[in-house]
Amino acid sequence: MTRLKKALSMEDWLDRLETVIRDHHGDGIVRLDVRGLTTVADHFLIASGTSDRQLRTLAERIREAAFEAGRIVVGSEGERTGGWILVDLDDVIVHLMLPDLRRLYQLEKLWGWSEPVEGLQPDG
Repeated sequence: MTRLKKALSMEDWLDRLETVIRDHHGDGIVRLDVRGLTTVADHFLIASGTSDRQLRTLAERIREAAFEAGRIVVGSEGERTGGWILVDLDDVIVHLMLPDLRRLYQLEKLWGWSEPVEGLQPDG
């Protein structure tokens, strides 16, 4: 792995994270700007995967991308319990969730984002 020579802007960093998620078949990506709503991060990225194994792979690839970009990885939670992995990248928190848990917790609504995510609308 090689580190990037030039620091990425926040927009480019978020784009890079989304590309990593898409390249490893994550979907339903939502980018939330939570500045002014919380002090834990400036942005949330929320994405879905089809299995715990895929979520773990996505989390690992995100951590690798952070290393390559010279970004901080504060920590990661949920890899042992499954269903939802949180990767804390200091100013960006990535939530990787199985679709059923994502529908249940509706983080997008919790943080004020109201657009439906394709394929994740509640049944009925």
